Amino acid sequence: MFKIILQVALRELSGAFTRSLLTMLGVIIGVAAVVAMVALGQGAKYSIGKNIENLGANLLIVRPGLMSKRHVRTATAQTLTLDDAKLIRRQVAGVISVAPTAVGSGQVKRYNLNTRTNIIGVTADYPRTRKTRMDRGAFFTMRDVAGARRVAALGKVVADKLFGARNPLGDYIKINGVNFKVVAVMEEKGQAGWWDADDQILIPITTHQKRLFGGSSVGNIFVEAQNQEAMADAEAAIVSLLRRTHKIHKGEDDDFHVRSQVEMIKSMEEMTRTFTFLLGGIAAISLVVGGIGIMNIMLVTVTERTREIGLKKALGARRADILLQFLVESTILAGIGGIIGVGLGAAVAHVVGRFSEWGTHITLDSVVIAYSTALVVGAFFGWWPAYKASRLNPVDALRGE
Repeated sequence: MFKIILQVALRELSGAFTRSLLTMLGVIIGVAAVVAMVALGQGAKYSIGKNIENLGANLLIVRPGLMSKRHVRTATAQTLTLDDAKLIRRQVAGVISVAPTAVGSGQVKRYNLNTRTNIIGVTADYPRTRKTRMDRGAFFTMRDVAGARRVAALGKVVADKLFGARNPLGDYIKINGVNFKVVAVMEEKGQAGWWDADDQILIPITTHQKRLFGGSSVGNIFVEAQNQEAMADAEAAIVSLLRRTHKIHKGEDDDFHVRSQVEMIKSMEEMTRTFTFLLGGIAAISLVVGGIGIMNIMLVTVTERTREIGLKKALGARRADILLQFLVESTILAGIGGIIGVGLGAAVAHVVGRFSEWGTHITLDSVVIAYSTALVVGAFFGWWPAYKASRLNPVDALRGE
C-alpha cells in the first residue's frame, strides 16, 4: 500500500514540476544556509584550536598584573623579570623549559627596503617552549643571549619583505638603526586573530633590553610542563614562588597572573560553540519559512484535488490513507529539497573556505541534523493540509468541482 502511495506522490509532484521546485526552494535555501553556516563556525573552531595548540599543549603563561590608581586599573605593571624566569626554571618541579619574552616594535631596514614589525626579545629555549621551528638556519644559543649579541631570527613575512627570493642567512638588517646579523628564518605559522606570528623578529632578550628598548622587565614568561597532569602542581608552585619573591603578603592580590593553555582552549571552544549555534539558529529560520511555503502549496493542492479525494474515498480509501498520501508528498518535497540544499551548502562552504582566513569544516553531524530537520519541517507543515484532506466528506468532495 505504501509503495502505491509513494508512486502516486512522485507522479503528482513530477506532474507539477515547476511548482514543486519553487515549493522546495525555501527548504533548499534553509538547509544550504544551515550547512554552510555551521561549517563556517566549525572551521573557525578548528582554526583557532589549531593555532592555540601550536603554542604548546602543556603551556603555562605567566603575565604581569595591572597597575591601579584609586582602585582603577590603568596599565600593565612591570612586575616580572628575567630573574623570575630563572627561579621558575630552577625551583619548580615538572617544568621542561621556560621562555621569558619582551615585546617591542621597531623600524627594520635593509638598504632601501624597510618595514615596521614586532621585535620580540627571547631566550634560547623559546623555540622549544613555543613549538617554533626554523625553516632555514639555526636559532641563536644561550651564549648569544648571555653576550647580548646582535643576531636575529626573521618571520617569513619580514624575510619576504626585506629579501624577497634571496637567502637572508648571514646578511645584515638594521633594527632601529642597530645592525643585526640574520641567523635563521622561522617556519610559517600563520595568523592567530590579530597577531601574525610570521610578521615578527626574534632577538636575544638581553639585546632587546640593553641595546634597543631598555628596561629589565619581561612581558610574559612561557612555561612548558612535562605533561597536562603536572600543570596544576606547576601552576600552584609558580604562584607560591612568585608571591614569596615579590614579597606579597597574605591577603594581598597577586601582581601577576598565571593561565594555562587548557583554560584558553576551553574558553575559545565555548566561544566558537556559541558562535556556531548562533549562525545555525539564524539559518534555521529559513527552514521554517520553507516549511510555511510547503504548507501553503499543499493547501492549494488539496483544493485542486478535492474531486480526486472524494473519488478515492468513494472507492474505499480510509482517512489514514488520504492523510498518509499528502504527508508523503510534503515530506518528499522537503526531502528532495534537503538533498539539493546539502549539496548547495557544501558548495558554498567550499567556496567560502577557499577565500576566508580560517576556512570551513563540514561535519557529518551538521549534515544529518540539517537534513533531518528538513524532513521534520516537511512533515510538520504538511500535516494540516493532509489532515484537512482526510476530513473531507466524499459526497461534498465529489460535488466540489
